[in-house]
Amino acid sequence: MSVARFTDQNFDEEVLKSDSPVLVDFYADWCGPCRLVSPIVDELAVTYESKIMVGKVDVDANSKVAGDYGVMSIPTVILFLKGKEVARQVGFGGKDAYVQMIEKVTK
Repeated sequence: MSVARFTDQNFDEEVLKSDSPVLVDFYADWCGPCRLVSPIVDELAVTYESKIMVGKVDVDANSKVAGDYGVMSIPTVILFLKGKEVARQVGFGGKDAYVQMIEKVTK
C-alpha cells in the first residue's frame, strides 16, 4: 500500500471520517529529521496495510490542518482513531515509537 497524501482539502474526509485508524506524518521537504521518518512511514504503510491507513501532510502546503492540530514542530506523527487524536510523537521517535502507537489501536 502506498502512503496517502493528505491536504487541507481532503483531511476531514480521508482522516477524520476513516473507519480505520490513520497514522499521519506532518513533515516538510526541508526538514532533516523528517527525512529520517519518511522511510519508516513508508515501511509501516506496507507492514500494517490491512489494519491502518498511513499518510503524510506537507505542513508548508497545508498550514490549516497543521494549525488545527497544533503542529508546531516537525516531524510530528499523530495517530487518529474515529476522528480523534489518540497518540502523538513530536520529533524523530524511531520506528519503535511509531509501532507502539499503532499496536495500541490494532490489538
